[in-house]
Amino acid sequence: MCQCSPTLTNFVKPASKLSLHDRSALEALRHKWIESEKAGRDLGELAIRNWIRHHWNGFLRAKWIEHLEGRTYWIELDHDDFGLLQREFRDSTMVANILDRLKRGEENLSILIWAREFSLNLCEVIEILEILDINSVRIESRLESRLIQSQAG
Repeated sequence: MCQCSPTLTNFVKPASKLSLHDRSALEALRHKWIESEKAGRDLGELAIRNWIRHHWNGFLRAKWIEHLEGRTYWIELDHDDFGLLQREFRDSTMVANILDRLKRGEENLSILIWAREFSLNLCEVIEILEILDINSVRIESRLESRLIQSQAG
């Protein structure tokens, strides 16, 4: 059994609750405006679809990490994950390195390969990855369905 078991402390309470989908719509509109300015014409829904395809996953990952850190509460993410890093990993030196890799878009497998290559404590790395459970945070963007609804209406 690993000796890196997390310790529980008090739950971090969110100052405000925000929506990933609402915020992503603002980001996509900002992207549309910038790209349309560059093109010299309104790129419309093409720019929104481009933002979804190229930026949604990175946006989601960044907001998930904010949620884990207890900085911003995103209503679409697991309530129990808010502030998880403050509660679960206070004494872990490994979690900061793993978070840096997650922020760069790495996935579990590449993190495990990295840990093995550098002879790190695989037990601790696996335990951290299991607690973070990145695969449970695969949320589809609702922007495309909003586009379709606005065209129908």
